[in-house]
Amino acid sequence: MTLSVNLQAVAYLVSAVLFILALKGLTHPATARRGNLYGMLGMLIAIAATLLGNQVQAYGLITFGIVGGAIIGVIVALRIQMTAMPQLVAALHSFVGMAAVLVAIGTFLTRRGAGELDALLMGEISAGVVIGAITFTGSVIAFGKLQGLLSGSPVKYRGQHLLNAVMGIVTIALAVHFAMTGSIFSLLLMTLLAFTLGVTLIIPIGGADMPVIISMLNSYSGWAAAATGFTLHNNLLIIVGALVGCSGAILSYIMCKAMNRSILNVVFGGFGTDTSGGDSAGAVAAEKGVKSAAIEDAVYWMEDANRVIIIPGYGMAVAQAQHSLKEMMELLEARGVEVRFGIHPVAGRMPGHMNVLLAEADIPYDRVLEMDEINPDFASTDVVLVVGANDVVNPAAKEDKTSPIYGMPILEAGRARQVYFLKRSMRPGYSGVDNLLFYQENTSLVFGDAKDTIEGMNSALKGGGH
Repeated sequence: MTLSVNLQAVAYLVSAVLFILALKGLTHPATARRGNLYGMLGMLIAIAATLLGNQVQAYGLITFGIVGGAIIGVIVALRIQMTAMPQLVAALHSFVGMAAVLVAIGTFLTRRGAGELDALLMGEISAGVVIGAITFTGSVIAFGKLQGLLSGSPVKYRGQHLLNAVMGIVTIALAVHFAMTGSIFSLLLMTLLAFTLGVTLIIPIGGADMPVIISMLNSYSGWAAAATGFTLHNNLLIIVGALVGCSGAILSYIMCKAMNRSILNVVFGGFGTDTSGGDSAGAVAAEKGVKSAAIEDAVYWMEDANRVIIIPGYGMAVAQAQHSLKEMMELLEARGVEVRFGIHPVAGRMPGHMNVLLAEADIPYDRVLEMDEINPDFASTDVVLVVGANDVVNPAAKEDKTSPIYGMPILEAGRARQVYFLKRSMRPGYSGVDNLLFYQENTSLVFGDAKDTIEGMNSALKGGGH
């Protein structure tokens, strides 16, 4: 069975509508599952319509690729931990980038052999190679930083911005020359420089800015896909690439706004530090004048509270403590305590990281509030429990004009009557900035693994009152 051109166009239109509905559904946790289903159905229709089109002449290698990719995808989906989701997203972005490069080069070689090259096609090939190559190596570097294979600290050196600018200009010049002449030398050098640019653009960006970089690379992958769509004359690929490119760019803007920084500041002025290594938590806390507390102290306060706000961060993801927090919420609510969760837009290592983890634990959506919604309520809250978050509650963002995070909107946890901070050690967050909240009179630190600590609190809550 072969679809006519018109039927294939209709199928692509249906897929495009489903992809738009998928994006709409993903804007809210309550509709995210439906959005995912729309996206999967749209992709199924798109693949089927493409395979049944008259452009496909043989199915051998295509079948091998689909089956092999499906097997790998299923294995990865079953084994991947939620803490590793950001680096998985980065890895998937790199695949899109490399695919764009290979399709562009393959199209050039095929069309050149058939004598079918023209200026417009050459320009599309140039765009696909440059955007795809930058996306590939940039995503690989982001993966390395998130996976801990590379340092989370910014890698800076004298003249790096000038070097990037020169490489960018030369890459564009080579792309223009290649589009005009079809020079293999220009193609190879352009590709090599674009791969290099992907590395040099991302290595200066610190771990604290990784959520923005992930969404930015998502945008790059979309534009790479759109360029590939033009090269292959595939309207659906152009539409999908444009949707991903625009949505990624908008998300990057929203996240930069949440940090009160511009995208240029993130890309060219990255900060962050590697937090590997460790000190004795109790000793460092005492030396710095920070109060530490036992599990029983926190439970005593929470049992008598009317309102408790829990602020999750990457530490919760690492400890896989979201299910224990769900149990804590139920235990406290059984005592008449109002429990809600406060989410900062850049908490974790990727956009929506905390929302996904809380949804995985079946925490009701109406208990999870964004920063702007919950900030007015901290002043009337009895206890705030911070679980592995750091920079997103740091008062230095409001009080210390010399701080790298100054001006970033934060969750104003310090306004509550009492703050309990679950920490493994006194090390700062991913940005490397010391947290002034530690030193407030109403803050106490509870040291230990977040999951173990919360399970200890749950056991104490089950043991009865005081």
